[in-house]
Formats: sequence, structure tokens, C-alpha cells
Amino acid sequence: MHFRILFSLGLITLPLAFGQDDVGFGNGTYAFKTRNWKAVVVKDSATLASLKPAGSDFDFLPYDLMQLLRRVQNGCYHWGDINIRYRATSSDTWNETSSATVRQPVIEAGTGALVSSDLSPTMELGPLKVIREWVDVSGDLGLRFTVTNSGDEDVEIWALGSAVNNIFTKRNVSDVNEKCSFMEPYIGQDAGHLRVLPLNGIGPALVITPLYKTPLEAYRWLWEDNKGETRIGSNMWEGFFEWTVHSKAWAENEWKDVDPWNTPTNAVLKPGESRRYGVRFAAVTEGVLNIDAAIASTEAPNAISLPGYIIPRDSQATLHLQTKVGTHSMSTSPPDSLQVIDRGNNSYTIQPSASTWGRVRPRGCTDLGTFLTTNHWFVDDSDPFGRSPSIMGYDGEKGAIIEQDKRTAPVGLSDEGGAGAYVAAAVKQTFQPNAAEITKLEEFVDKVLFKTIQDENYAVKRWLFYYDPELDYNYTITSGQKKDYVYEINRAYNYVWPAATYWALYRAGRAYPGLLKTHDWEWYLNRAYKTVMRGMEPDIGFKDKGLMGETVFGKILVDLQRESRSAEAQNLTDVMRARLDVWLTEAYPYGSEQAWDSTGQEGVYFWTRYFGETDLATRVKNSVMGYMTTVPHWGYNGNARRYWDFVVAGKSQVVERQIHHHGSGLNAIVMLSAFRDDPTNSYLLRVGYGGTSGALSNIREDGFASCAMHAWPEHLSWDGFSGDYGPNFVGMVLGSGTYLVDDVDYGMVAYGGIVKVDDDRATMQARDPLRRKIFIGPLGVEIELDAGVVEQFTYDPNSRNVSLKVGQLGDGPQAEAAILWITAGPSSTKEAAEYQVKVDGVEASRDRGGRKIALTSGLTEVHID
Repeated sequence: MHFRILFSLGLITLPLAFGQDDVGFGNGTYAFKTRNWKAVVVKDSATLASLKPAGSDFDFLPYDLMQLLRRVQNGCYHWGDINIRYRATSSDTWNETSSATVRQPVIEAGTGALVSSDLSPTMELGPLKVIREWVDVSGDLGLRFTVTNSGDEDVEIWALGSAVNNIFTKRNVSDVNEKCSFMEPYIGQDAGHLRVLPLNGIGPALVITPLYKTPLEAYRWLWEDNKGETRIGSNMWEGFFEWTVHSKAWAENEWKDVDPWNTPTNAVLKPGESRRYGVRFAAVTEGVLNIDAAIASTEAPNAISLPGYIIPRDSQATLHLQTKVGTHSMSTSPPDSLQVIDRGNNSYTIQPSASTWGRVRPRGCTDLGTFLTTNHWFVDDSDPFGRSPSIMGYDGEKGAIIEQDKRTAPVGLSDEGGAGAYVAAAVKQTFQPNAAEITKLEEFVDKVLFKTIQDENYAVKRWLFYYDPELDYNYTITSGQKKDYVYEINRAYNYVWPAATYWALYRAGRAYPGLLKTHDWEWYLNRAYKTVMRGMEPDIGFKDKGLMGETVFGKILVDLQRESRSAEAQNLTDVMRARLDVWLTEAYPYGSEQAWDSTGQEGVYFWTRYFGETDLATRVKNSVMGYMTTVPHWGYNGNARRYWDFVVAGKSQVVERQIHHHGSGLNAIVMLSAFRDDPTNSYLLRVGYGGTSGALSNIREDGFASCAMHAWPEHLSWDGFSGDYGPNFVGMVLGSGTYLVDDVDYGMVAYGGIVKVDDDRATMQARDPLRRKIFIGPLGVEIELDAGVVEQFTYDPNSRNVSLKVGQLGDGPQAEAAILWITAGPSSTKEAAEYQVKVDGVEASRDRGGRKIALTSGLTEVHID
């Protein structure tokens, strides 16, 4: 058995015939039940049309759209279709056939299964014979293919896979959230599986696991010609995918320039030999939280790594394998990149090697800051758009700043795609301030941000770059957005990034006096506040939507309160409460500019939780659980669903599943916040921590950060543009922390650190990127610093006391003091104000809503009782 903690996707072109019911809906369907499922199969094609859990009306297939949108012509895929590339071993000619290409009614095979079909009439199989069966597997539904070589010479099967869906087309917001689901792959060979999540995050889920020898070797995107309203490759529908069992034909042709997740395989059938392939559709009646348990119940192997699958060099993880068979060997790629220590009971300690470079390493954020303020630094006094000096978008493949693009977003210094670079550079200063970087940011603020991007009334332009053939500028593009359009100031999303930049410089200057040279910290806090307020005025569109990164607005509000800016804090509170009152009247208030999106939930969640609207907060959290889950792979674990933003701000402009786009970092904020409210629910932490750590995987060894990775198996590479990476980094900064958790299954577990338990006392070395925030799960308490770093902390479960060792930044300015804030969550037995904070036995003074801790050049020990 091959057990791979990794993943993949693809492409197939099919001829189409229009105007007829090729699938055969008109000739009727079969309806049948197993203990766990209600299913409908089309008689003529014997493909699955409906799959509902027993006792539920939720359908994991769009049965209504299959008929209403006439998805019944040749070339349209359905569950149960199969694709094969094969040849006789004596021939150099490959044959490609699919049950979806030119449909003919299949023949009843009479095998005694629930439904059995000979696919010979609908496929060009040559010497092969394929029997498809729908079978009962211990109350679940199984799909089984038997492939037989009926010829007189060996046949090589180079590629084989079965189609496995979500169509938002023509659905309103309620229908999308109540009827649709997302499928997430674990491309893990024999341990591979698909997790199918209801989009509202509640109710039964589905997990598809292998039967027989049916590895999930690759996960191909299936091309279809657009069928009118069911247009694939759009924000309305990502398209179908395929569970690919053998991928050698693809790997040696269409994917030849790519290193796949798994070693490609083929199969050779001797004359008269048969092979069975199949998958099991297992019902998860208890919902998303119980998918891992459901996988275990099918006896399919699975893996759970704590804290996740991205491990910094100075940290470690614990890998738990769920399998009934022993582990015979382990290998790593590259060789010796990980040290594996057997802990017994199918558990292993994973320690990264110091000799192999990994994306998430202690210097990753430092290198990012350097790269952004040097390589991205744009200086051109002749630039007619007023973009100089600034931190512009960057082409990591060419090694050059992107100055022109007809889409405008990547070069316009506003919008997520244009502001991404400068906001990442700014927010990095909140935890790793650097004097040289701040000098450039202050110059950018004075000469571009508050001069060109914003006007004197704090309005934010849509972009700065535009196309005007009359302009004295050396255009390399021949079309683009016009000046009147790009100078519009009515997009609320654009107000987040300037506000975040001001707030970040306020935080850096407040924690490290003397670091700011151009303005004082009050100037930056004031501009952050006024930018937020301008973005909420009546002439601004989308202001009543949840905005990407607007947790920053909440941080600005809290800092206004801490600075005793009562009038401004009240104004901001009133504006946000008015938005919340609108959301409370809506069933699904977390939409966006798109038909469906995963960007509005973060902002809506912050304010619903802030104002105590727990019912709506729970619905928002559940929504995130419908498109963000935990998977045994670094790329898909905590990877919130995103698939069209390469078109907006990427270099390769394709609608394609994105690995660790900004959905990861931003939606992680929701999951981590929900966990802090319910520290017994480790699932939320696993997902959220996967998102925050995923946001760091984009950073290259030289410090360049890509907007996202391309997930299709013919690509499997990081996009060349920095694009809209900045919001992802913002999410990471706002969400990161070190978590100590008493897990019901695994005991005391560290997320973002290394824990050692001695006589019940847990001592933890902080290893998260910020090292400013810790969360003690058994106490339900978060502790945060505004300066310095937490090197280590100890928790005593008997006394329920915490002690911290606080030090200075290794590189960068040294702080004379730090403010320590305590936040007590719903599970805490004490209010934050009840905790005593002492240094050397002396109670720390109160300041800015927290406690002021004097720092030295060494370690300062802080005791919290």
C-alpha cells in the first residue's frame, strides 16, 4: 500500500452533438436505496443523477440543473463516466475513449449489482471490455469498474479515471448556499480520498474513498465545451474533475514539463485478465467535523499531522497515521529533508532538516520585507500616473517590476492586485519593524498614498494606471481601462489596504518610539480612522459587504479605544453597527461582487462576534467550514476555495484552483477566532492554522512571494506575479499565534511551537512567525504583546498560572517596554481584568488597556496569575 501525504488536476477535449438528449433522461431513471443513501441513475447512460443521504433532501448532485440546463448532450460529464487511454503493447498507436464522448444506451450486464452495465456501445474499447456497477458497500454506495482484456495480446492502460461537481449557474444566493457543495481532494494514492462539503457547512457530508486497488494518483480538471448557461471555467462553475488512477499517459505528454505529486503509473492486462477499480461514497451523517472518523470507518488509511503539513525548520510536527496495517518504510522528497522519529502506535515526530531549504523558515518574513522594499521598489519621476516612489507588483519569473498590464489591477497600486505588495511590506512592520523599510514606506505614504491614491478627503481611487494613447508614455499594451473609470472612488474593498498601511505604521511607531521620522504615530492612527470612515460614506459601493482584510478595521477601533479617542471610536462603532443591522436582515450577508465568494465571511464574522450576534457568527463560521477544510497535504490543508483570481491579478490568466491564495490567510482568521471561543474544537484550529501557515508557503527563497500556486497537474507551479498576495499576508499577520491545546484525542499539543510536558507543567517555545501572541487553550485566554517577542511560556494546570519569558527582536529596534494585553474568551473562568501581571514580584502598571512591561536586553520573566 502506498500512502502519500501529498496531491494533483487536467485536460480532455471532447466533440459535441447539440440538440438531443444523449444522456437519456427522457427514457427514465432508476431510483434505489442503500442503508445510507438514496440514489437516482439514468437508465440509458447508467450515470448517477442524484445522491441524497438517507433522511435528508440535500443532493450532492445538481439534479435540477442536469435537466433544466439540458446537460444531456454528448461531451458533458456525469458521475460514473470513465476515460481510458490504451494500446496493444505491439502497437505505437494510443487510443483514447470516454463514456461521455458519443453516448449510446448501455447494455444491462446482469451481474446482480444494484445497476450493472456493459459500456461497449458507448465507448471505443477495441480488445477491452468495461463493466460498470453501482453496488451496496456496507450500506454505502459503491462505483465499480471491471476492465477485461478480451483480446489475444497484452494491452497497456496508460490513463484511466472516472469523473466525480458544483454548478452555481442561475442559482440565487440562497440556492448556492443551500444546494451546493465543494469537493476537496487528498491526492494520496491508496490513501487518497475526496471530501465533499455542503457549502453552508452544516448537515451531512460525503467522503469518497478507494475500493480495491484504486489510488487517487492525480486529480484532473475535465474540459467541456461550454453548454450555454453551464459555462465552465468561470466564477459560476469551476468544472468537473476526475479521480485519475493511472496517469502515465498524461505525465509523458501533456504534463511532461511538470513534476507530479505522485509517480505516474500504467497497467498491463494480459489476454483474459481483468482488473477492478472502484470508489465508495461514504455518508458522513454527523457532518464536516466527522470526516476523519468516517474515513476511518471505511478502513481507508488517513493521516493527521499536528499542527499541520508546513513545518518551519526550527519547529516540528507529530504525524498520526490512521491505518490497520503497519508502516513498513518512510521516504522523503528531497531525500533527508525530514527526520522521522517513530513514537510507536503509528505516530511519528517529524523534524525538518537544517540542510534543506523550506518555504516556511524563521527568516521567511524578513526576506519578504527586504525583497518588497528593494526589488519591488519603483522610482521613476517621469511616471505620468503618480506611482513613484512605491512598492509595485513584481514578476518573479522575469525578475522585474510590472509597470504595464491591460488589466490595470496588477499595476494600479490599488485593488487587491495593485495594493498587495505595499500592504504586505507595511503590515510586516507590526511584528518585524525595520528602520530602512519604514523609511521607504513613509516616503511612499507622503508622495503616493496620500497624494495620488487618496485625495485630500481620504477617498481611494480604483487604480492609478490607465490607458490613454494621447498620453506621452511608452505603452507596450494596446488597450486598457480609461482614466475616468480608474479614478472612480466608489469601491469599498480598496479602502482596506490604505487603512491597513496607516495602522501598521501606527503600531510600529507606537511600540518603538523614534522609529517613525516623517510623522508621529498619532498622525498614522488618525489617517487610518479617516480612511475607514470615508469608505463607509453613501457614495461608496459594496460598503455593506464583508470586505477582505477588514479585521484591520476592528484593530483600528480597538486601538482608538486604547488611546482614549472616544469620539472617533464611537463614530466607527456606530458605522459598523449600522452595517451589522443590515446583515441581520439577510440570510447570507457574506456575498461580494461575485455570484459566490469566500472573501466576505472574514469581515462579517469579526463584527457579528464583536457585537455579540452569536447566531449570525455561527452561520458565518459554518459557511467557512463549507469551503475550507483539513486535508493531509500542505497545499490543500486550510486552503480556502479560490479559483478565478489568476485572471484578475496573476501572470497565467486561467480559471484554476488556487493553492494558498488570499482566501487561506483571511478565512483562517475566522477559524482561529472560532476556536478561541471553543478551545475544545481542535478541528477549527487545524483548519485555521493550516490557512495561516499556508500563507507563508508563497514566499520564495529569495523573498519573492507569489499570489498563489496553480493546482492543475499540467502546471503545479507558483504564479509568476506577486499580484494580490498582500491580503494573504495580512490574514497571516492578524491570525498567527502560538497555541497550547489540550486535545481530547492527542493530549497537550503545540501549534506554532514546541511543547514539553513535565509533571503536568507544559513549557512551550514559541515558533510562530510573529511570536507576539499566545493562546492557552485550557484557560481560554489569549496574551498579546505589542513589542518584543515571546521566547517561551509555561502553563501550570494545577495553579492555572502562566509565566512568560519575553525578549527583544533578534534584528531590528529594541523596545524599552511592551504592552501586554489579556483577552479572556467565553470558556475562561476569569475576566481579563482579574488576572494579576507581575514582573519580579511587582504588579505591572496599567496602560492602553493592558499592562506595561519593562524590557531589558535579555529575557524578562512575566508571571500571570
